[in-house]
Amino acid sequence: MTFPQQESRGSDPREEVVDSPTGWVAKHIREYVETGGKKGQRFYGVDALLLTTRGRRTGKLRRTALYYGRHGDAFAVVASNGGSATHPLWHRNLVADPVVHVQVGERTFNARARTATGDERAELWSMMVGLFGQYERYQQATAREIPVVVLDPID
Repeated sequence: MTFPQQESRGSDPREEVVDSPTGWVAKHIREYVETGGKKGQRFYGVDALLLTTRGRRTGKLRRTALYYGRHGDAFAVVASNGGSATHPLWHRNLVADPVVHVQVGERTFNARARTATGDERAELWSMMVGLFGQYERYQQATAREIPVVVLDPID
């Protein structure tokens, strides 16, 4: 997947990126983007990144803000969807097309997303709950296992 130029990336500046429809998330994204990552990387005391996926049905670029933890050179994010019964749309999108775009502070890069399993998932889940304890309550609220996604930089 090639991502269009959106603040400093790719090749097609005409392709629109659709931000989260959730008001407070969209506001966070806007601040993050407008300041080139100088504001918004810490959100309520937790590190946050911007994740852009390609919509599996629409083909549109979709961007959301997520808390993250470091996993070597990679980044880990949690597909909690607030503890709802279904995975968030961004997770469904990256399962369909695992090449995503990430902004962490001022740094932007493409990454390959994969869902952690087994011992790796357990380790990353523990790390992410340590960063944002609400994830444990989200897990208790749903029967599904909340995915932990690893974003491995590819460029």
